[in-house]
Amino acid sequence: MSTVIEEEKVLKKDMLTEYYSEDEKKEIKKRYRKILKTAAHTLKEGDTKMIRKAFNISMEAHKEMRRKSGEPYIYHPLEVALICVEEIGLGPTSIICALLHDVVEDTTLTLKDIRKEFGPKVAKIIDGLTKIAENFEQTQSAQAENFRKMLLTLSEDVRVILIKLADRLHNMRTLGSMARNSQLKIAHETIYIYAPLAHRLGLYQIKSELEDLYLKYTEPETYKEIANKLKSTKSTREKMIDRFMKPIAKRLNEANLQFYIKGRPKHIFSIWKKISKQNTSFENIYDLFAIRIIIKGISPLEKEREKSACWQAYSIVTDEYKPNPDRLKDWISTPRANGYESLHTTVMSNSGIWVEVQIRTERMDEIAEKGYAAHWKYKGSDTSLDKPLDQWINQVRDTLESKDNSAIEFLEDFRGNLYNEEVFVFTPKGDLKVLRKGATVLDFAFDIHTEIGKRCTAGKLNGHLVPISHVLQNGDQVEILTTKNQKPSEDWLRFVVTSKAKGRIKDLLKEDNKGYITDGKDIISKKLKHLGLENTLETINQLRAFFNKKDYNDLYYFFGKGYILPDEIKKFKHEKEAQLNKQSKIIIDEKAFKDAKSFEREFKKVKGNDTLLIGDDMQQIDYTLARCCNPIPGDDVFGFLTVNEGIKVHRNTCPNAQQLLSSYGNRVIKARWSSQLAQSYLVTIKLGGIDRVGMIQDISKVISGELHINMRGLSVDTFDGIFEGTIRVYVFDTKHLDILISKLEEIEGVDSVSRVQNEEMQ
Repeated sequence: MSTVIEEEKVLKKDMLTEYYSEDEKKEIKKRYRKILKTAAHTLKEGDTKMIRKAFNISMEAHKEMRRKSGEPYIYHPLEVALICVEEIGLGPTSIICALLHDVVEDTTLTLKDIRKEFGPKVAKIIDGLTKIAENFEQTQSAQAENFRKMLLTLSEDVRVILIKLADRLHNMRTLGSMARNSQLKIAHETIYIYAPLAHRLGLYQIKSELEDLYLKYTEPETYKEIANKLKSTKSTREKMIDRFMKPIAKRLNEANLQFYIKGRPKHIFSIWKKISKQNTSFENIYDLFAIRIIIKGISPLEKEREKSACWQAYSIVTDEYKPNPDRLKDWISTPRANGYESLHTTVMSNSGIWVEVQIRTERMDEIAEKGYAAHWKYKGSDTSLDKPLDQWINQVRDTLESKDNSAIEFLEDFRGNLYNEEVFVFTPKGDLKVLRKGATVLDFAFDIHTEIGKRCTAGKLNGHLVPISHVLQNGDQVEILTTKNQKPSEDWLRFVVTSKAKGRIKDLLKEDNKGYITDGKDIISKKLKHLGLENTLETINQLRAFFNKKDYNDLYYFFGKGYILPDEIKKFKHEKEAQLNKQSKIIIDEKAFKDAKSFEREFKKVKGNDTLLIGDDMQQIDYTLARCCNPIPGDDVFGFLTVNEGIKVHRNTCPNAQQLLSSYGNRVIKARWSSQLAQSYLVTIKLGGIDRVGMIQDISKVISGELHINMRGLSVDTFDGIFEGTIRVYVFDTKHLDILISKLEEIEGVDSVSRVQNEEMQ
């Protein structure tokens, strides 16, 4: 308490009073005191002084800054620091870094200054948290480059990622004050990168909250509907949990097991995913909640006692209620790669409802909630505790070593290893290897060593010969066969799934392909000169986009290898000229913009009767509707500034939205419909139900007869009395579509009707 009183004095003395109201000063003191109080058990001599210094520097640095909500900016670093302590379990170094995480980016303070005041460790973490200058070309992604930079410090200090997750969580909690297009960019980036990252580091609560907040801002009506239904059924769930646990609690007490119960509903995002995936309703989701039995009173040192207590509790639960044999998951004998340990089973309750039961000890529960940070608390008692996470960090290091990869390519490879389940396989000597689910014999070979991977010709699986593309299953014992003459081929990239294998194969191929890249560069240069086109970075960018290649080297390689012939550049020239003529109505100096913001400032108003308003000023301008999602008036949409094709408009729920918004957010433009014209748009509707005579006639009657909608196509398949159909129709807007769906649902025998989200190009 004396520490808090001492800090009160410091705050009164050092507070920059002229920048804050009395209420704001009280709030700053309150938040600062809470950090110290929560972190008290981790603070050693001198820590409080360093935290105070970081706080004062942050106060000074952000004194004139306000957030979009109008609140003082200092609230943000204070809240990030509190999340680090309270929700992740980090200590004083992380508090200091959280308080300072924006000062280098937003002020004249340098990393050199940070190093001088707080030492190299804090400076290194702050460097990892500081964005790099966004001076990229149009084809590069500022977000991906910044993410890659942040990860460069991951293998040295995982706190960089943990503080970044705390930063992102607070930004998502306060997203309501941001503009709509900013909400979409930040939310999609969160679901694309940060929620999977929190999952991989075992931060279950943070991962779930990030997912829920993503849904809150991208599908607000859906979020509210599920939240309200959860709220209205809360008392019913609580009564059921009490009835369900009564006999189990009695038997656990008789067995002298100390325990407590946590009953939690599924998170809103999880329910929404299940509803979408199964094309069902909230009422039809049977496992809306899980019951967690936490065994307490066992020392973390007693690993065997922990395990036996959990299995004893499992035996009591399954004696009382009938288990589903396919739903037993033993994460105690073999923890997940993020360190998660628990027993999961699903049992049938007396009321005829399936209930998921999770059984774990207090130590396991803390690790499940706080993830990586909680491992350090117990590491002294068991050095193997953080082994799975250490293995994953080594995989990240392997991915980062592929320096030739573009940032986007790196991001895709890295993200591929975040959410996926694991497969457990063994070497011939019985050593356990944990790989991403879907891993092949070749993935296994590269996981052992690059030299073994590049010479791999086949595998012996449980004594039987299998090809290198064979997908491994849990419990497989694998022996790798190699030959000196074997060489990696591009075909290998088609079936490997781990980042390590992909990265190594790409590196090996690039080494072999350097000659082709040089040849391709010369071929393009000569052909451009012959066609009278300038050989500039802008032209090469446009060529890369025209031939749909990821980066320059990929483009050069395809020309050098002869996969693309030089004469095809003529097609590029003709299309470029046609595009320029088509877009002559828009007066833009193409060299004047690098991103969406500068584009919005540069374009001039175009006359016409477009129904879509684009940019900050919401003006009318030429655009193309993206064929990957076919937006129609009434849909929530955004504009995307392409390199070659002007503005393309996508639905917010477009299957490509996550990648575009998270990887190329600086090229996203606001867009919304101003009015609906009597113009029709093609949509695809999927429906299903019980087949009967006259079903197709009734469907056609609703579409053409009642609603007078033009139908482009109708296909229906039946099997054992069940039908599934697809209709392609022209509608005016989302209201028109909703009426059609409602009418189709009223047809006898029709069980489900939905708009196809990922429509194929026609």
